[in-house]
Amino acid sequence: MDPSLFILDGGLSTELEASGFQLQGDPLWSARLLQTNPQAIKDVHYRFLQSGSDVITTATYQASIEGFVKYLGLRPEEAQQMMMSGVQLAKETVREFMSHSPESEDRKEPLVAGSVGPYGAFLHDGSEYTGAYEEKMTLEELKDWHRPQIQCLVKAGADLVAMETIPGLKEAEALVEVLKEFPETKAWLSFSCKDIHNISSGRRFSEAVQVACRSTQLVAVGVNCCPASLVKPLLESAKPHKKAELSWVVYPNSGERWDPKTGWITEKQTSFAKLSLDWKEQGALWIGWYCIAPVNAMTCSFLLHTLTKICVNRWLLPC
Repeated sequence: MDPSLFILDGGLSTELEASGFQLQGDPLWSARLLQTNPQAIKDVHYRFLQSGSDVITTATYQASIEGFVKYLGLRPEEAQQMMMSGVQLAKETVREFMSHSPESEDRKEPLVAGSVGPYGAFLHDGSEYTGAYEEKMTLEELKDWHRPQIQCLVKAGADLVAMETIPGLKEAEALVEVLKEFPETKAWLSFSCKDIHNISSGRRFSEAVQVACRSTQLVAVGVNCCPASLVKPLLESAKPHKKAELSWVVYPNSGERWDPKTGWITEKQTSFAKLSLDWKEQGALWIGWYCIAPVNAMTCSFLLHTLTKICVNRWLLPC
């Protein structure tokens, strides 16, 4: 077992939809269940832990104080509590898992990553995959938007903050700046990318990595929510610009791409076992596979059992 490698969980919304919840088209996505069915979220967290995850991510990717006020009719202080509940649910699940699972004695205590999505996720118009909104917003406006969410996740006790699917450099700069306001907090910063050189906004991934390197609080920088085939060349393109002490975080899709008009489109599947080994050899210590296909966590972990002997003696990764 490699103690320095962290296995991330998979698609929370995928698991919820496989359980019968209708999330497509909901402006709050899986975050709505923080109010309507928090136990369902805990159940998915628990399945990921059973499947070997070292990190479980909160159901707050598409959540925001403004969004909870607008779509749930909450007062601002109630919306803050709702945001914090995402961390609390995950923490409760970790405690229950560690106390009730015999195998937990042989593993490190899983971490809870507080998910922070891009501003475009709130807009609910697909712009999180282009970053087009950055042109109309200042750095300070982006900082003001993200600050309340990060503050709630930190206050609730998240072990680190997952700033994910970021499409542009300006928003990345804003997140790095806001993170400084919480000096004891660690985080990772991951970008959505459109090809082997560029993040979704069209700027070079190598530039994005340089933005990340300005922070002393990041444990990793990398990519998520993109085709797996892009990961290796993207990491290679930015390797000269990454600080040695900063790891890669990688959790691409399992063979899908997002179309704002039609939703997820399944494309050719890739050999995840070989690719995961490649990423680890490139220095990725935070690895996940964000499966979109409707498979459950235990099924996916079984499929990934091939990595038990050839990689890290762990199941990599539950979806």
